[in-house]
Amino acid sequence: MKILNLGCGTKTSNMPGVVNIDWGTYLRLKKMRVLRPFVPLFLRGERLEKFKSLANNIMVHDLSTGIPFKSDSIDVVYHSHILEHLDKDVAENFLREVKRVLKPGGIHRIVVPDLEKACKSYISHIATCESNESESENHDSYIAELIEQSVRRESWGTSQQNSLRKFFENLILGDARRRGETHQWMYDRINLSIKLINIGYKEVQVKDYDSSLISNWNEFGLDLDESGNQYKTESLYIEARK
Repeated sequence: MKILNLGCGTKTSNMPGVVNIDWGTYLRLKKMRVLRPFVPLFLRGERLEKFKSLANNIMVHDLSTGIPFKSDSIDVVYHSHILEHLDKDVAENFLREVKRVLKPGGIHRIVVPDLEKACKSYISHIATCESNESESENHDSYIAELIEQSVRRESWGTSQQNSLRKFFENLILGDARRRGETHQWMYDRINLSIKLINIGYKEVQVKDYDSSLISNWNEFGLDLDESGNQYKTESLYIEARK
């Protein structure tokens, strides 16, 4: 079984049959044998640990140019927290491109932030604030779940660096929007299911982080953290067949 892990970032799987694909800095550094020994000089702490955790079965490729596989050749395509970063029309073309490379009956597993869950949490916290005024101090965090990823200017990783490093990273890489880190649209179980059906996918189903039509899915570890718990909480999981 061949599985494509698209836009993987640093969440890779070393299981046989998996191809981890991204255009990000970490994967490009991993592929550069000459630069690889010098990585600890400019990556530290959590960033360095993420780099070290990368699997070897990676492919450096810009997915905006398409998926570099033949039509009807892939058993499973998986991507997590990628779709919301694409403009609506680009996202639709991306879903069609995934459908192209899937074998007939192949499975497309999508993970996105769940707008429905975020909205329910926000509404629920309003009621909490009304009954307990001290909770009002925390209310902005619930609003942030809805809009922060769409409006922030600075990359989260860069924001954790010292002033000098922050300046050069922003100068070279640009702000969060230029890096493709901001959300361009949001999804729930209704609009994502309808989009997949309209494109021609079949058997569209909402799943849990640890349930799937894919055989032995949890062994691949892509939706699990190191402890075997849910990796991306507050996510929506949807699968469909070609």
